[in-house]
Amino acid sequence: MNANTGTGKVVLITGASSGIGAATARRLAADGHRVYLGARRTERLGELAGEITADGGSAAYQRLDVTTADDMRAFVSAARTRFGRVDVMVNNAGVMPLSPLEALKVDEWDRMLDVNVRGLLYGIAAALPVMKEQGGGHVVNIASVGAYEVSPTAAVYCATKFAVRAISEGLRQESAGDIRVSLVSPGVTESELAESISDPSAREAMKTYRSVAIPASAIADAIAYAIGQPAEVDVNEIVVRPAASAQ
Repeated sequence: MNANTGTGKVVLITGASSGIGAATARRLAADGHRVYLGARRTERLGELAGEITADGGSAAYQRLDVTTADDMRAFVSAARTRFGRVDVMVNNAGVMPLSPLEALKVDEWDRMLDVNVRGLLYGIAAALPVMKEQGGGHVVNIASVGAYEVSPTAAVYCATKFAVRAISEGLRQESAGDIRVSLVSPGVTESELAESISDPSAREAMKTYRSVAIPASAIADAIAYAIGQPAEVDVNEIVVRPAASAQ
């Protein structure tokens, strides 16, 4: 690892215990940023932070439930106390329990709204005042190709990602010249998202869809690119798909 601890930006990452979140933590720490990791599975966060610090990087973590506003405020406050500032907030946490609407999996719809939309809003609400006070910052929201198109079994999931896209654009317009805002939308990517699919038909369809999945590191590279631009450059939207995927 080519890290320079004590320098670089302070980057907060939600959903950091696996998949895109964990890959992003590794990549940004390797770039010399200080990463603060949040998720519910603290044992995984501990392992990841230990791996990063053993490699010469700077990482810390705490348990985080993004569906609780108080938890998110505490997460941002703790990161600021530890590192002195909050430069980047990566709102990555998300769930994807796909199912046809007629399956009426209302609890799963609620969970997607809570994590994918409210969790993102809570992240913005916690980080934005700190960034405004310190004179700048960068919000990176992770959406999906589902923010641009809808497919069967994914209506509610896509609705949440359309919302992420709309919120990101609204924040960008309201914060021009002050806070940078980037929307990163992955196509099918190696992660644990599909494990939350309880509907048999949707789970079977996902097996075929995921046959061309790209590694989570590809999305981490896109996030690193957006963060690494000069202060006067705001990378607003990046869509990353497998080369073999039509969707």
